[in-house]
Amino acid sequence: MITGCKLSLEDFSKDVEQRLYRSMIGSLLYVTASHLDVMQEVGQVARFQAAPKESHIIVVKRIIRYLKGTMEYGLWYPKGNDLVIQAYTYADRAGSVDDRKSISGA
Repeated sequence: MITGCKLSLEDFSKDVEQRLYRSMIGSLLYVTASHLDVMQEVGQVARFQAAPKESHIIVVKRIIRYLKGTMEYGLWYPKGNDLVIQAYTYADRAGSVDDRKSISGA
């Protein structure tokens, strides 16, 4: 997503087909098992499945384009080896435009 992009329920752009949007979100949620770099963005756009707008689907398409360009990246889970996972987090305090709640879960 673009840095500083704020999605909102109070969006006045055109409505999009809810079934298509949910299908795209479902596919992205499946991909997040191996591409953790898009987990935050997918979670953010998944919040708008009840009433998706054109601006929301533009962000979903941008995520898909990003994934298409980074197909060689991802996680590989080796069998039988000691696996060490390092994680980093980013806390976005009051980042939601709609209810001023944290969108990062922190």
